[in-house]
Amino acid sequence: MNQEHHPCFSEGAKHTFGRIHLPVAPNCNMQCNYCDRDFECVNESRPGVTSTVLKPRQAADYLDSVLEKIENIAVVGIAGPGDPLANGYETMETLHLVRERHPEIMLCLASNGLELSRYIDDLADLKVSHVTVTVNAVDPQISRLIYAWARINSKMYRGIDAARVILEKQLEGIGRLKEKGIVVKVNTVIIPGINDGHLTEIARCMAEMKVDIMNCIPLYHVAGTPFAGVNPPTAERTKALREEVKAYLPQMGHCSRCRADAAGMIGQVQTEEIIQLLKSASETRATLERPYVALASMEGILVNQHLGEATQLWIFGICGGKPGLIERRFTPSTGGGTERWIQMADILNDCNTILVSGIGANPLITLERAGIRVVVMEGLAKEGIDAVLTGREIPKILLRTPGRCGIGKECTGTGMGCG
Repeated sequence: MNQEHHPCFSEGAKHTFGRIHLPVAPNCNMQCNYCDRDFECVNESRPGVTSTVLKPRQAADYLDSVLEKIENIAVVGIAGPGDPLANGYETMETLHLVRERHPEIMLCLASNGLELSRYIDDLADLKVSHVTVTVNAVDPQISRLIYAWARINSKMYRGIDAARVILEKQLEGIGRLKEKGIVVKVNTVIIPGINDGHLTEIARCMAEMKVDIMNCIPLYHVAGTPFAGVNPPTAERTKALREEVKAYLPQMGHCSRCRADAAGMIGQVQTEEIIQLLKSASETRATLERPYVALASMEGILVNQHLGEATQLWIFGICGGKPGLIERRFTPSTGGGTERWIQMADILNDCNTILVSGIGANPLITLERAGIRVVVMEGLAKEGIDAVLTGREIPKILLRTPGRCGIGKECTGTGMGCG
């Protein structure tokens, strides 16, 4: 499939092909003054709204059930309700599962662009073909009126500093997307009195960056936001602005401001049947949300590695009715202190338990706070894995009591992250 089959990028596809948005990304890394994310709303149809948030495997299972009901779904996208790349693990895991199960389907993503560059290679590897980036200004003096704050790597930016870093990251990300041959659409929210006189400059800049299409969206009134008192542009004003910027970029004129959990044809109301499928997926038991066991091991047979030394983890689950290896996942690079263990918890957020031969105090606390049970043991991994996956107790003879750094009295430290 190509752009002609993507209903959001091609008006000709709107009446032929459907799309589905998988709502797996609740968090956002910036605050727009027109946005209020609502995770449990069924009465509004706009970006930032969903009736529920799914875990990656829930989302993949939900997709499977929807495809049995709607045959013309051509595109699977992630568009919130927050920013997909502010929820990197959830988004990438979901895209991976979808690509694995449905290699023929198109994948797309909608983002504010703040974390785009970090994930470009992953998106390309997963063959994500279409990305939408919301660019509301290319002048920081205008941007500062639109965004309250932005956050990158736990650092908070406000005012003109936020405006500058947002623009820098958006331009960098769009440039790299085009280097990878990915189709890019730019969304621009028309905010009267703020950026409505700036759209031509945005379009000119985006055209120079080889962006493929632009979507000028009228401001949507959202109660309780700083822009709640700003009147949206009239239909006539919106049409005139689109005509102006069309000289630089093709315009999308059929946008219906889809929800983060939209499914089916653009403009169609979500059917009760699909709503129930989404609800059922979200009610999957917690044990099914975290069906896996992680193992720190040099060869995947013995529990023989301290977590701080592990460069990869072996992931086990139930395969064909019995425990088996699912995959191997690389661990975050050494160094970085607590941030490394936060990233580790993200990587393992579908695992209920991790088996290690040793672990430091900081990672132990971080993983347990994330709901991951840490088991320090030695011996055959199979005995521990089988016990966890079948609901039995691990034989006490295999268990070890952590010493100062979780490995025992003989540990002298390895410099690999014991703390």
